[in-house]
Amino acid sequence: MAQDSVTTDAGTINAEKTKKHFQKDAYSPYAGRNFPDRPLWGEMHLHTSWSPDAVGGGTRVGPEEAYRFGRGEEVISSTGQPVRLSRPLDWLAVADHSDVMGVMAEVIAGNPGLMQDPVLRRWNGMMNAGQDQAMAAVMEGIAAQSKGQLPKAITDPKLFKDIWQRYISIADKYHDPGRFSTLIAYEWTSNYGGGNNLHRNVIYRDSADVAKQMLPLTTFQTENPEELWKWMERYEEKTGGNVLAIPHNGNLSNGTMFAVETFDGKPLTKEWAEARSKWERLYEVTQGKGTSEQHPALSPGDEFAKFEIWDKGNLNVVPKKPGMLNFEYAREAFKNGLEIQRKLGVNPFKFGLVGATDAHTGLTAAEENNFFGKFPSSEPDPERWNEDAFNFEGRIVKGWELGASGYTGVWATENSREAIWDALHRKETYATTGPRMTVRFFGGFDFTAEDAQSRQPAVAGYTKGVPMGGDLQSAPSGKAPTFLVGALKDSLSGNLDRIQIIKGWLDKQGKAQERIYNVSWGDADKRKLDAKGNLPPVGNTVNVSKATWTNTIGDPELITVWSDPDFDAKTSAFYYARVLEIPTPRWNVYDAVHYGIKIGPEVPVSIQERAYTSPIWYTPQGN
Repeated sequence: MAQDSVTTDAGTINAEKTKKHFQKDAYSPYAGRNFPDRPLWGEMHLHTSWSPDAVGGGTRVGPEEAYRFGRGEEVISSTGQPVRLSRPLDWLAVADHSDVMGVMAEVIAGNPGLMQDPVLRRWNGMMNAGQDQAMAAVMEGIAAQSKGQLPKAITDPKLFKDIWQRYISIADKYHDPGRFSTLIAYEWTSNYGGGNNLHRNVIYRDSADVAKQMLPLTTFQTENPEELWKWMERYEEKTGGNVLAIPHNGNLSNGTMFAVETFDGKPLTKEWAEARSKWERLYEVTQGKGTSEQHPALSPGDEFAKFEIWDKGNLNVVPKKPGMLNFEYAREAFKNGLEIQRKLGVNPFKFGLVGATDAHTGLTAAEENNFFGKFPSSEPDPERWNEDAFNFEGRIVKGWELGASGYTGVWATENSREAIWDALHRKETYATTGPRMTVRFFGGFDFTAEDAQSRQPAVAGYTKGVPMGGDLQSAPSGKAPTFLVGALKDSLSGNLDRIQIIKGWLDKQGKAQERIYNVSWGDADKRKLDAKGNLPPVGNTVNVSKATWTNTIGDPELITVWSDPDFDAKTSAFYYARVLEIPTPRWNVYDAVHYGIKIGPEVPVSIQERAYTSPIWYTPQGN
């Protein structure tokens, strides 16, 4: 694959020097300008001891240690284990919960002002006792919050302002443009209706001086995402700054994340669709609590849809009712968005894809052989695979069901807070379940097979088309869209099995359809597509007894140009790429070998790690 996208030094390639080789394309936002030459790796959804549920679960790693860990330093985990990433990240956003942010850490520390309240003094004792008593204190706090009975001392705006300013100052302290960028962030954590996950992470483009001018929104004020959008608008008007919101875990929303009605049950309007499209430009498609690209019940013909699925219920494991799945998964939202656009003229679900950990340990460790879990109770030990990770009134999710996922690849022009935020905003991003594979995805109307043979395919990509997250409009007469897609394996992970392009479109009746195309694959001399376009499995070299695998199957890199054979220029469509690795050992197998234990037969022993790109949309003229 391209030298420019893999091995060059940090910097940019000037398309001006090479555009003479290509006809300048009106669809390209980069023609004649600099463009990104390598992905920058990070995440924007990490919790530390400043989140109340994290500190109640035993987390003692704070924001400072989290940033130090992200930039490659060794730290000591909350269970006393030394831990370090195999490779530093390029950027990181710590996103602690805005509700009582940092306050429970102050309670544990015995803040004199807080200890005057008898309830907080009692919680101080319970939190410092640890384990069950600490979590009991957190649960008491949650119950008090739901009844509007939290001690006034911990909801004092003055305390919140002080904590918020300290919090964002820490982010600025570790911001080192060119080496390690930090983005200011927080999580707004709506659990509407008793555990229906409507969480959003709010990501700032701004410095501490700008961000400190306005306090984050909390769910004490509202659980309505539409009110969050209004808060974001007020923030930008007041400060001149920029923010975006990233939802996550639609799979735990019991049908509410991508509902086709407003928060209060009213029909969607064009104004509502425009607001969601403006403020929620990304979706976190994979993380520790499951992957929500697609559910096998919604796409029974997708052999890879049943992957790290968490579908027992919402956050409180309240069981799902029929029809809820249709409004929980990204691919269904993409399809529903096309239908809404036909009715309202605006697509509210035109979002890109990112990945994160949602770890509550302060440690953004998403590698299978270096997985530090969701909470301190799921940090490495011989029993974590079988723990009750979530237990609500006997509705249990076991520890082995947690996934070691994920990270975001950002195609930014430089390693700076502003450039990374800008790439997020334009959706030039892709999610992976952990490995740092390099993925390029461009759409246009003039790509040829020769573009895939170039050692600089990105030059053709940016000059003749649009990157992931982009838009194509009004196909030239007689032309179907062509896609330049390529992937290079993570040097520390498995070879590549295949690249797929997933298409969704509206049929003549205005109903959304989908199809999955295998467009490039490893071992092409041995594996051929059948008459239906299906590809034989790549195989499996995982040695469970040793937690090893061999790269004797699959290919280290794949690249191709693919043209849509079923294109209709009159109908809207979306396309995104899914890249699969060969099977490698899952984290619980590494545990079993390390600790010399046996795990149950229900536990998966291998995993096909993958990447999901942001889509490219096609819209005919007049739609």
